[in-house]
Formats: sequence, structure tokens, C-alpha cells
Amino acid sequence: MTANEPLMILVAGPYRGGTGDDPALIAANHRAIQEACLALFRAGHLAVNGEDLALPLAGLAGSTRVGDAAFDEVFHPMGRRLVARCDAVLRLPGASAGSDEMVELARARGAAVYTRVDDVPAVAR
Repeated sequence: MTANEPLMILVAGPYRGGTGDDPALIAANHRAIQEACLALFRAGHLAVNGEDLALPLAGLAGSTRVGDAAFDEVFHPMGRRLVARCDAVLRLPGASAGSDEMVELARARGAAVYTRVDDVPAVAR
């Protein structure tokens, strides 16, 4: 299966979910999100994730730890704004209320939702 045009795909997966806010586990979750973005990029798409856009802004807003007021000001609102512009969402496995919200928002506007990178059609080259 191939796509005629590249899609802009939001990769949504656990960031804090299931980590107890352990920095090493959060980093592993973030890495999994980034790896999915790379796989989608290699398939010809523009893959984005809210973490890579929100975290620098949260730091500029004064965030000093995950879940503080500056973090919350930026983190999920960034995902909501992104999903409003994306063609699709790739929902990675694992418990994540924020990722579940991104899926709901995508479905509400008729955007595609995938649950495996392999289900996303590669762009015809």
C-alpha cells in the first residue's frame, strides 16, 4: 500500500505514562516516540511529536520539572494544536491519557489514526 502524497503525522505515545516520573523511563518513552518519527520520515512522511516542540518552550516558560505549571502550560496544549493541523495520528502502545486525547481529537475531525508504523502507507517515490 502506498500514499500519493506525504502525510503530516502526529506521533502520540506515552511520555510520562507508566514512569512514575523517573527521568530514565521518560527518556526511554521519548526515544520510542522519536524512533517512530524516524520510521515515518523514512517512509516519506512528515512526522511530528509534541514533546520535541513543547519541551524547549516549557523550559523557556520557566519549567524546572515535569508536571510543573510552566510544563502544563505548554505540553498538552502543543499536542492539541498539532493534531488540529495533522493529517493523521500514530498512537504508540502504552497508557497515556494525553495520547488518548490526541486520538479522540483526530477522529473527531476525520483524520486517520494508526496504531502501527507498518500500517501507515509509504509514499510512492
